[in-house]
Amino acid sequence: MTNLNHQDPVSRRPLLPRRGPLLASVAAVGIAFAVAVGGASFYLPSTSHAVFPTAQAAEAVPMAQPGGFADLVARVKPAVISVRVQLDQPARTASMEQGGGNQGGNQIQPGSPMDRFFRQFGQQMPNGMQQAPQQPRHMAAEGSGFFISADGYAVTNNHVVDHANTVQVITDDGHTLKAKVIGTDPNTDLALIKVDKIEGKDFTFVKFADRDPRIGDWVVAVGNPFGLGGTVTAGVVSARGRDIGSGPYDDFIQIDAPINKGNSGGPAFDVDGNVIGVNTAIYSPSGGSVGIGFDIPADTAKMIVAQLKEHGHVTRGWIGVQIQAVTPDIADSLGMKKVAGALVDEPQAGSPAAKAGIVAGDVIIGVDGKDVKGNRELARRIAAMAPGTTVQLAVLHDGAEKSMSLTLGTLPDQRQANADTEQQSNPDGATPRLGLTLAPADQVDGAGKNGVAVTAVDPNGPAAEHGVRTGDVILDIGGKAVSKPGDVRQQLSDLRKDGKNTVLMRMKSGNATKFVAIPLGKA
Repeated sequence: MTNLNHQDPVSRRPLLPRRGPLLASVAAVGIAFAVAVGGASFYLPSTSHAVFPTAQAAEAVPMAQPGGFADLVARVKPAVISVRVQLDQPARTASMEQGGGNQGGNQIQPGSPMDRFFRQFGQQMPNGMQQAPQQPRHMAAEGSGFFISADGYAVTNNHVVDHANTVQVITDDGHTLKAKVIGTDPNTDLALIKVDKIEGKDFTFVKFADRDPRIGDWVVAVGNPFGLGGTVTAGVVSARGRDIGSGPYDDFIQIDAPINKGNSGGPAFDVDGNVIGVNTAIYSPSGGSVGIGFDIPADTAKMIVAQLKEHGHVTRGWIGVQIQAVTPDIADSLGMKKVAGALVDEPQAGSPAAKAGIVAGDVIIGVDGKDVKGNRELARRIAAMAPGTTVQLAVLHDGAEKSMSLTLGTLPDQRQANADTEQQSNPDGATPRLGLTLAPADQVDGAGKNGVAVTAVDPNGPAAEHGVRTGDVILDIGGKAVSKPGDVRQQLSDLRKDGKNTVLMRMKSGNATKFVAIPLGKA
């Protein structure tokens, strides 16, 4: 506990409490000078001397050293590895690589200004000016990883080893060892590799944390930034549950410990030396760290790694529904007290959801007794369960909550779950005058047999404002199927007379089906 009344032994003024073990006490202010090495500037503090205002020299008083992470790093750093891969990739010619001139006579090099000019304006190249053929070359890339067992299993990112011909591991003590890829999971960007054990030696390894980190907890990241070798940085957990749009199961931990290119696949530790996350992405306008990094949570990594070790691939649970987020307008139209759950656009034929009786317009609000906050959370939770698992779903159906039991299937062909990766274009305002020209779908080529097709959209009307496009098909309004334009007008009018403020329209747009919430209160 920090003593707020603790005084500086020289000035006798109260000391401010230390923020934590990373902030060292500064006894004097120095002047920094820069040393340029390989284009990078490194700043070193010069020495300086403290000057006291009294004529008598102050007596030296021993000060307590600020806490640090040296002991932690000494324990965990030997488990962290550099991962080097080689892969074949078409390349530009050596002259382009080295910044040389056009050594191929009149050949136009791919990517050159002349090549871009002819491509941009669709012109044919003059006679004798032909593109130089691309030649394969060996590309090298580097990332990070960490051992999770004494016999050489290690975790890294999928994007580090993806398409690799060879994988090498450089241990903290300098050994270079061959590794093979056991399995990968692109959806979570995780990979498991195996290094042959060195005779008579066990690898130092680390364990995943058993508890979730809290926002504000210390975190220490170890990795191989820019190929420099084992590097340690520290910071705090900035946020949890981040969705950065990289995949259907985004649930990242955000940290501010600096991580850079080459840190991918490296571990982030708590103060006990347990891995709380796998470094996988950074937000950076410049390519370098700006203090916003993202980690795959330990509980996700544990589950994925266990499957990769056992099967070499990942199988995920599947209920077979297309879902979208519940917006305030949708919640109002369904009489929901809060915005939560996942709205079912359409159950897939023959899927577990269809067999259990889930229909379009239902809202899944709970799984096994735990509330579902949104569509992405539902996708993550179902995908985290093994196929064949029996689950209890809480479903809002026609305004009443009901419980449904179903057995999860296997996600077909390892497809991504059908959770929207982008925000739906749900209208937030419209009237029964939608600004649409409608026709029965069976009278419009390509519109199908059911519903009412949108054949024209008034660009100044409310429907155009909110994303309705020519070619969309209105399937039902307020849960009632429509087959001709008169049905649409009648249903909107009836709902308005019944005092409804918002109505749901189920529409088909391309191959996808979605719900659109339309407020009816405007004149």
